[in-house]
Amino acid sequence: MNRYSGHNSSLKQKTAQGLIWGGFSNGVIQLLQAAFGVWILNILTPEDFGKVAALVIFSNIASVLQESGFTAALANKQEPTHEEYNAVFWFNVIVGIVLYVILFFSAPFIADFYDEPVLCPLGRFAFLSFVFSCFGTAQRAWLFGHLKVKQTSIMQMASITISSIAAVCFAYAGFAYWGLAAQSLVYVGSITAFAWYFSPWRPTLHIDLRPAWQMFGFSSKLLINSLAFQFNNNAFGVLLNRFFPGGYIAGIYDNARKWDDRAISTIGGMVQGVAQPVLRESAHDANSTSLMNTFRKMLRFTCFVSFPCLLGLALIAEDFIVLLVGEKWHASANLLSLLCVYGAFSPVVTLYSNLIISRGRSTINMIIGLLNCALVWGGIIALYALGYGLTSMVVFYVILNIVWLIVWQACARSLIGLRWWHAVKDTVPFFIFAFGVMTIAYFATASLPISWLRMGLRILLTIVLYMGSLWVAKAKILRESFDYIFKRHNVIAS
Repeated sequence: MNRYSGHNSSLKQKTAQGLIWGGFSNGVIQLLQAAFGVWILNILTPEDFGKVAALVIFSNIASVLQESGFTAALANKQEPTHEEYNAVFWFNVIVGIVLYVILFFSAPFIADFYDEPVLCPLGRFAFLSFVFSCFGTAQRAWLFGHLKVKQTSIMQMASITISSIAAVCFAYAGFAYWGLAAQSLVYVGSITAFAWYFSPWRPTLHIDLRPAWQMFGFSSKLLINSLAFQFNNNAFGVLLNRFFPGGYIAGIYDNARKWDDRAISTIGGMVQGVAQPVLRESAHDANSTSLMNTFRKMLRFTCFVSFPCLLGLALIAEDFIVLLVGEKWHASANLLSLLCVYGAFSPVVTLYSNLIISRGRSTINMIIGLLNCALVWGGIIALYALGYGLTSMVVFYVILNIVWLIVWQACARSLIGLRWWHAVKDTVPFFIFAFGVMTIAYFATASLPISWLRMGLRILLTIVLYMGSLWVAKAKILRESFDYIFKRHNVIAS
């Protein structure tokens, strides 16, 4: 009994440290990206961002194919062997180089598809990023599987700083969209170098891909699901560049999506960094039913943080965009508000997905991802054919993905017996509190004529009202969070 008690205590400590450090570091990472992003947005145009957005899906798909779900497959094992890490390393190197050669010769066809000749040389340059990435997949998998959240965060912060400085230098030198491509290249190269520095694992020249092949039954489902996610996440980048040539519409949407992604990543990255390894350990605890309790605790904590942050960004979107990056990006503001509504639920989806993966049900995860991707693409294409514009497409995307939470919850009920009432109880109250606070803040400040004052008061009001209302309501997660921050108890994962 004591042995399992010690195991549970260790797991709680890992979860708490991962969530707190992950939340802090992800916040710093997003602030760094935001600061450099504002700088770059004031130099470049929507058309510049639109051109790079057209290539993102090809780089992302190639990266997914190169990684092939092995990071999660290794993390899902209790004790991966050196041979398994070595097989994954060499598999990634071989596939990464082959894919770059294929995309190098495919670049002229990509340029023809978008009717943008410059995309041929730009693509060949940008696609080098996943060649750099393939040499660090095994090292990143080791860090992920061993819950090295602190080291991962440090390498991300350093890489963002280095790559963003490179992008700003390129932009000021007049290289425009080439600076954005260089930013991605430098970032991936830096991440790979830091992964080698922080991870003690090293490859050997004995190449045996059989261990990777043995894991492929599990990882292939994650591969397909990751491909579906990339198609889903980049549907607008592809279709808008195709439907509306020139890149302006795609650039406007890309700006809104990036700010939404930064906010989501602050919370989602915190959850992603610990969810699967922690849920895996809970599932293997033979003397405890802690999996359900651990998942519900993480679900409440995620909603507690995600709903006010993302709905708050939706509230200040217009003032935020105009004040920080200028009137030329004003068209992004309404899109950002809409995207933030689904963004509030996105970390919840991340948590559900990690639960399914931790139970070894990658096939279910794959099917859910494929169905969602098909509906997104089909809906956007149908709306365009019917004459609807970008706003209608974004509204459809937001509604579909929120409703899709029903599917995730149905799977969670099947796998761990999570009741619908429990899921509602763990999520809806936080949404009601957050939405109510945003409504009050909006009407209380709507008449203020000064943008910066209005935005500042809205932020202040939402923080005070949200925290105050939860404190009055005696929300347990708020008190536990304060207790942990002030070192009174180790409670986040209790």
